[in-house]
Amino acid sequence: QVQLVESGGGLVQAGGSLRLSCAASGRTFSSNAMGWFRQAPGKEREFVAAIAWNGLRTYYADSVKGRFTISRDNTKNTLYLQMNSLKPEDTAVYYCAARGSMFPKDSANEYDYWGQGTQVTVSS
Repeated sequence: QVQLVESGGGLVQAGGSLRLSCAASGRTFSSNAMGWFRQAPGKEREFVAAIAWNGLRTYYADSVKGRFTISRDNTKNTLYLQMNSLKPEDTAVYYCAARGSMFPKDSANEYDYWGQGTQVTVSS
């Protein structure tokens, strides 16, 4: 089992920045690929970014490429999402997720453990 707790969400103006964190506990964090997903009201959950177990491979949705950066600190069992140049369309609940594999995927169905989510609201 892996327990995930997100933090760092909030209200920010367009063009601003936020950094989300996801603290993991339970089985060995460093052996899991991790991902960030988001879900806006009335929309399906969508892929944002993912990172391999060792941090050496990262993947991004086209909509956030160049603005968001995913990273991890295996010594702290923590996953991060640095979000810059935020847009109103980035408004959503952001979830971190863990795979029972070292290699990331961009489909929510490939992830086994989920956090409770943190709200990000970007005002125009």
